[in-house]
Amino acid sequence: MGGRLAVSSYDQESIVYGVIRDVPSGGELEAYRRRRKNWGAIQELPSSLDDDWPFLSREMFSMPGPDIYSGTFNTQLIHFAASYNSIEYEWERWISRFEAMLRSMYWLSATVHLETELSGKHTFSWESTGSGHNPSDSELKMVCEWERESTFSQRPRS
Repeated sequence: MGGRLAVSSYDQESIVYGVIRDVPSGGELEAYRRRRKNWGAIQELPSSLDDDWPFLSREMFSMPGPDIYSGTFNTQLIHFAASYNSIEYEWERWISRFEAMLRSMYWLSATVHLETELSGKHTFSWESTGSGHNPSDSELKMVCEWERESTFSQRPRS
């Protein structure tokens, strides 16, 4: 097919997107150090061009520069997005890889939105305690919310 990916009409697209937030509590040097550490964690992810499908790839992440002139006033925002073929069937593995990355970063909160054609919209949230998550912290706590629109209508009773 000339390098094009064949997509069947039976394939179900899943959209994943979200944001990781960090608000450094120290001075400029501490903020720079934290932002560099987070950038490094993303750079350690495999490329989407790797032979082994990585679920997460560095190309799906983006972050503004480290100062007010390049998009970071106080809060560092790391945003990400990708579309998949039915990722919900591999969701535990996706979450496991995402949490492994979070463990190596500084952050205050993280939110992942999963939109699927079959099971609706899900929002997964991680909130750190205290002044934020440090790479040395091991425990993560996730909350999930599910939203689903139904196309079924109730039959009137006779």
